[in-house]
Amino acid sequence: MRTLLIKNISQLVTCDPQDRICQNADLYCEDGVIRAIGTNLDKEADEILDGSHMLCYPGLINTHHHLYQQFSRNLPQVQNMELFDWLKTLYEIWKNLDAGVVRLSSLTGMGELMKHGCTTCFDHHYVFPNGAGDLMGAQFSAAEELGIRMHASRGSMDLSVKDGGLPPDSVVQTVDKIMADSIRLIETYHDASFGSMRQLALAPCSPFSVSADLLRQSAILARQYGVRLHTHLCETLDEERYMLEREGMRPLAFMETLGWIGSDVWYAHGIHFNTEELRLLAQTGTGVCHCPVSNMKLSSGVARIPEMLELGVPVGLGVDGSASNDGSSLMEELRLAYLLHRLTSSKAAPSGYDVLKLATSGSARLLGRSDIGSLETGKCADLFMIDSRRIELVGACRDAGSVLATVGVRGPVDYTVVHGKITVRDGRLTGIDEAALSEAANQTCLAYLAAR
Repeated sequence: MRTLLIKNISQLVTCDPQDRICQNADLYCEDGVIRAIGTNLDKEADEILDGSHMLCYPGLINTHHHLYQQFSRNLPQVQNMELFDWLKTLYEIWKNLDAGVVRLSSLTGMGELMKHGCTTCFDHHYVFPNGAGDLMGAQFSAAEELGIRMHASRGSMDLSVKDGGLPPDSVVQTVDKIMADSIRLIETYHDASFGSMRQLALAPCSPFSVSADLLRQSAILARQYGVRLHTHLCETLDEERYMLEREGMRPLAFMETLGWIGSDVWYAHGIHFNTEELRLLAQTGTGVCHCPVSNMKLSSGVARIPEMLELGVPVGLGVDGSASNDGSSLMEELRLAYLLHRLTSSKAAPSGYDVLKLATSGSARLLGRSDIGSLETGKCADLFMIDSRRIELVGACRDAGSVLATVGVRGPVDYTVVHGKITVRDGRLTGIDEAALSEAANQTCLAYLAAR
């Protein structure tokens, strides 16, 4: 049995239904599961951490990413583009992806997430060039090496430029090939058990790069296997105009006709839903992943998060692709989400603590997980800790529940723990040589970009 005890945690923010914040608490876990939270616990453990002066939180849960984009960040030719032109330009780079690029981009992207308190990552991978190798295998291998909890997706595209879509021919596939590979990947990787470290979702890219048949068949297959459904939706007004011209209906109405509504579905972005559509999402339990930094960079708009929360729409937080964010820090999203909605919604905006709960229990709900997202006895020991004595936190820790969003934390956290294992210690990844990884990733990135 593997045990961990954290003693005398200064403030433990549980994000549980009672919104408890425990003072000077001990947390004890066995084999990755929290078995006790209290004061002066009489426990021995394989490893004991001193939680004095530490702020402790549930691990952050990232519910939308494109890790493969890690090697196409900060490119000057796309910095002032909006989504459609941005995609068309970058597809000419992304069509050269292979398993080596995906492995290293996954290691660096998820490594950055973990260093900033993230313990679970959902990645939306939908670019499968011919002959690229085992891309999903590369991602799960990277996650295992780092020790992060991984939700991957078998994304897909079947409409290329010649079919009226955006991507080039070399990265689209037939519906039959996509369905066959989806079955293979679900049967190989998906683990629905308590504490699972790897799960799979089906995630066609977006309504403007996939056919109705692919969306319909993906929904049927996902429900046969009990996996979740994900795609981009209502991200831009260009998308809305495209769908009205092609299908004669708004994006959500189109998706509803294909079975893409329900508590097993969540959408990325959801910026341009109207009020009637928000009510439908709430009534059906259909979720939305909010990606504020990406939405700002691509000038896509501001999602109506205050109204979604008031109506009861399930909402989580995500960083989105590294190329539309230029980073992989969910900690940064917390503060930007808080400030963005204060700017646009004033008193109706979510509080700093509300935003923290989006990234923890809210994100867990989107992924269909009841075993993560809060610090409670019987749940997985996924957490991170920050030393409250940091100079940037002087005078700011009276309200530990909101400080991550209102004040923010620059730099890595002190500890990240995933399923009871320390994966970040003193701000450094424990499972990998960061310097060697950075060197290998930079060399591969240069060769990858030169290939275009």
